[in-house]
Amino acid sequence: MRAFIRGSYPLVPSVLFAVCWAYGVTGLFALTGPPAGPWRPGPWTAVAALTIALDMLLMRIVDDIRDLPYDRVHNPDRPLAAGAVTRSSLLRWYAGIAALLVLLNGFDGWAALVVAVQLAYALLLLLPGPDPGRLVLTLVLSSPVQLLLHLYLYTIHLRTTGGGFDPSFWTALAVVSLATLHLEVAKKITRVPRPGERTYVTTFGLPATVAVALLSAAGSALVLAPWGSAPALLPLAFPAVAWWRFRRAERWDARLAFFFVLASFATWALTAAGGTS
Repeated sequence: MRAFIRGSYPLVPSVLFAVCWAYGVTGLFALTGPPAGPWRPGPWTAVAALTIALDMLLMRIVDDIRDLPYDRVHNPDRPLAAGAVTRSSLLRWYAGIAALLVLLNGFDGWAALVVAVQLAYALLLLLPGPDPGRLVLTLVLSSPVQLLLHLYLYTIHLRTTGGGFDPSFWTALAVVSLATLHLEVAKKITRVPRPGERTYVTTFGLPATVAVALLSAAGSALVLAPWGSAPALLPLAFPAVAWWRFRRAERWDARLAFFFVLASFATWALTAAGGTS
């Protein structure tokens, strides 16, 4: 597992992303939900951050197993492709950590149930199915994994606030889904795809793919703007800079797409904590 984490799950950025995800999205639910004063994360939010960090590790296991034929050609240094770990050992770790996550969330029956369903659904993605190179179809089939994690964070938010389900959940879901869509599309943008490379450019063409990346980022900020005011627009600086650089580059700067999502999470949390909703 140490070899796998070193090669496929860089610990510091992954944990940082998980913490910002948990606090940012629960803050987003507070921002878009019924007015209740400044949002304050509780101990359950910290549990959610740990859950997301470990869940991301499990999703990385699923992705590496599913992408093994592709990685043997395009990413031969990945631990599974290089033979540093085996499929069976990764699945044993998956089972053990999955059981731990369900137990960790046993304080809330709904949270534990959503985590269990999400982990079970992710395993279904390992069954024979469409060619993973069909990115749009793969994205559609994989989207419930992320949607269930957002639903899990909503149950944590309700546990922290003591509230009940509110239709504002769907607004928050649209905001975070558009933000993460930017990351998914932008990190694969290239002017000249390598033979066999998986990129949305081969499906939609370069101009349309760039447009999807930029519009998804802008849409995320604009949908939230009525609740988050000006701070909701600040993360747009990252895709703007990335687009400007890409005018003279072969590939989109994937780091800036990552920073956009990270900055969005942080902005949502800080704005909610400031009580500006």
